Amino acid sequence: MQDGRPPGEAAGRDIAHRYLESIRGLDPSAAQALGQDPPSLIPDLGPEAFAQRRAADGRALAEISTDLAGDPLTTALAERLTADTALYDSGFTTSLLAPLATPVHLLRQVFDDLPADSEDDWVRIADHLTAAATGYSRYSDTLGHSARGGHRVAARQVHGMATAVDSWIDPAGTDFYRRLVRGFSGSPSLRARLVAAADQVSAAAAGFAEFLRRELLPGADQSDAVGSEMYQVTSSAFLGADVDLDELYQYGWSELRRLTTAAASVAKRATGTDDLPSARQMLDRFPGATVAVGDELVRWLQDRLDSTFEALQGRHFDIPERGAPVRAAMVTAGSGVMYYAPADQALTRPGRVWWSVPPGTTTVPTWREVSSIHHEGLPGHHLQFAVTSGLEHLHPWQRNLCHVHGYAEGWAHYAEQLAVELGLVRGDAEYLGVLDAQIWRAARIVIDLGLHTGRAIPGGTGLLEERDWTPDVAVEFLARTAGIDRATAAFEVERYLGWPGQALAFKVGARLLDEVRTSRQRLLGSDFDLRAFHRDLLSLGPMGLAPLRKLLSGADTRSPRHP
Repeated sequence: MQDGRPPGEAAGRDIAHRYLESIRGLDPSAAQALGQDPPSLIPDLGPEAFAQRRAADGRALAEISTDLAGDPLTTALAERLTADTALYDSGFTTSLLAPLATPVHLLRQVFDDLPADSEDDWVRIADHLTAAATGYSRYSDTLGHSARGGHRVAARQVHGMATAVDSWIDPAGTDFYRRLVRGFSGSPSLRARLVAAADQVSAAAAGFAEFLRRELLPGADQSDAVGSEMYQVTSSAFLGADVDLDELYQYGWSELRRLTTAAASVAKRATGTDDLPSARQMLDRFPGATVAVGDELVRWLQDRLDSTFEALQGRHFDIPERGAPVRAAMVTAGSGVMYYAPADQALTRPGRVWWSVPPGTTTVPTWREVSSIHHEGLPGHHLQFAVTSGLEHLHPWQRNLCHVHGYAEGWAHYAEQLAVELGLVRGDAEYLGVLDAQIWRAARIVIDLGLHTGRAIPGGTGLLEERDWTPDVAVEFLARTAGIDRATAAFEVERYLGWPGQALAFKVGARLLDEVRTSRQRLLGSDFDLRAFHRDLLSLGPMGLAPLRKLLSGADTRSPRHP
């Protein structure tokens, strides 16, 4: 025993601690996990820094011996290190350009997380503006180095990223960086520094967009598909498990048929017609169905988040008070997505649900959005992050740096249906919105697998007559089946193309939780306690789906079907 812990657990924690120490200079989140305050939240995005991170991952992985395989922390760490090294070695990590969550997006979104309440805060903002300017240059170096090594990005992603960066610095539109510094009203000298730094980062962003078009685009891959070999690497990393892709493709189509039938039944009950497009249009026109974009929409979202918290706290979950607040906010991104940003590790700001709408949108039908609130907020991402942040028994690496899409998105998608069970969904219109969201997640599976691996569209689906997937077919199919606008559908399809395999995380993760829960209910019968099940599940902390299944149910993780 070491420090009261079994030898295997103590050894695993030592490895995790040494790993954090080895990357704290490369990853500000690692420094924060160690209780340090890094001067910048923007990491070095140059090729040398990525290579150093890969070397640190390899050294830590080499420390993990087979006799530590039973320790949950070590098992989770080994899975993540294996996934991260595979992503780097495949070229994915150093050639990432996609519509969301790339290093480029960090160079804008980091400012959403910086306080601006004092002059010292604005000094830090100025420092980060300068660091962001360097970040654009350094990531250009990384992309160029990766391209010369044979790792080519799809032309669609190169063009899309250049267009997005253009929109951030458009003087007639967002002009993000320059508009940011206009909020400062303090000393003239600091204001001059902020203006100069905003000009510098805007120029760097323009230079990055020019680099993408001039140097990267001519040699970009004209095919959007990454192919089966790369897809196996990326999907395994996003899920934290290997899965049977043929079975999953069939499952996606089966779920689409089941959910579409269920949605038609609910639509009939709500509107009198089982024709889903007609029913959706009717519900959009019902009195009180829409809320104006802007302050009214933010107030509606905040009220719903607050009432959901009140309904859950102490009855279905014990949400730690220090991580409990969740705030609604709007962002001008033009993508039409809702997303969650967790609280920082020091809890100096709360978790936030960010909402954006497609350009030109003036009102939002709220019945369509309730499922997203439960996914992004409560009992979805925010609840999971709040609970995880309060788990003192977890090692800081697992609590703060173990990010697995299959775990996080699986829980959030599971939470959408859980919200129905717990009475948080009000009426048939909102329930149809939940089913539409589930249809969306099932459509993601077949679209993602079809586009990237060339799987044919099966005959007789009743949903699609074409036999071959193309981006245009995918956009039309997603808009029609899930009832979303074409702008959002187009953004989604570009996201799937840029993140091969990530789209599987929602359904695959939720299916695992459903199956383990069902198994536990059968085993315990009347002694099964749903609140205790969720507590036990979340107390394990974030990890890949393969180790999660093993810990929850003892199932053989080598199964070709399940993670």
